[in-house]
Amino acid sequence: MKLRINKLGMMLLLAFAPWAAQAKLNVVATTPDFGSIAREIGGDKTDVNMLARPTEDPHFVDAKPSFIVKLNRADAVVEGGAELEIGWLPRLLDDARNTKLESGAPGHIACNQGIQLMDVPTTLDRSKGDIHASGNPHFMTDPANARIVAQHLAEAFIALDPKSADTYQANLKKFTGELDAKMEEWQKLLAPYKGQQIVAYHDAWPYFARRFGLTIDLFLEPKPGIPPTPAHLAEVIMKMKADKIHVIIVDPYQNRKTAETVARNTGATVVDVTQFPGGVKGTEGGYIQMMDYLVNAVAKALAQKP
Repeated sequence: MKLRINKLGMMLLLAFAPWAAQAKLNVVATTPDFGSIAREIGGDKTDVNMLARPTEDPHFVDAKPSFIVKLNRADAVVEGGAELEIGWLPRLLDDARNTKLESGAPGHIACNQGIQLMDVPTTLDRSKGDIHASGNPHFMTDPANARIVAQHLAEAFIALDPKSADTYQANLKKFTGELDAKMEEWQKLLAPYKGQQIVAYHDAWPYFARRFGLTIDLFLEPKPGIPPTPAHLAEVIMKMKADKIHVIIVDPYQNRKTAETVARNTGATVVDVTQFPGGVKGTEGGYIQMMDYLVNAVAKALAQKP
């Protein structure tokens, strides 16, 4: 009888051995930009799920009960780390009760590590609108920061899954190689427009502006997170006319009709942009395709005469 039990145990062990060997790292990313790069680096060694939709305002994500289940089962969570998700992620992590994802644990991956954040406030003053103590959290609109994030993710995945280190390193090399090649192309495409001004709905584009030599410091919002007012829009229109600014960029979750009203009064072009793969048609293929769309769409609009 003892021999039969041992044989049965051995058979079960052999049956489940392939499954154990093929178990993937279960990763949850807060937003599609981080999720896209996590998939590039993780490849077939990871199973990546994303919480926020690409057309959803990342400051105000609808925290669904299903997110708690995903986080409870995850080996790692990938977040911005610069307070972009502060309004909804901490509560989800508390409810998930997953020690792997606690702050400081290897499974809690903050992507702002190694990033030089812009617009860090000297004092916290809520009268200035929705500002973040750590600095502007929209750092992924600079491809150079995406390179830093990819490196950080590779190191984090290797720490969690050392046996797959070669795969993560190879995927990192492939991704950064493609990104570097595209960076040269993007720089050349926007080089003729250095110094030109663009109006944005929300202050989410300082990293994009710095990388490509553009000026994006006039916004349809009077203050970050404060809805546009008629008086403020009148000031924006006057400024656009005076400075001959003829491009307005708008994210999917922002009020495009407001931008169109300003455009009608200034002769400007409204450009649909996104910070997240899948947010605008033609960006579904991942981070690099999204950046390619952004650069080409902005360059095309800037090339048009007002």
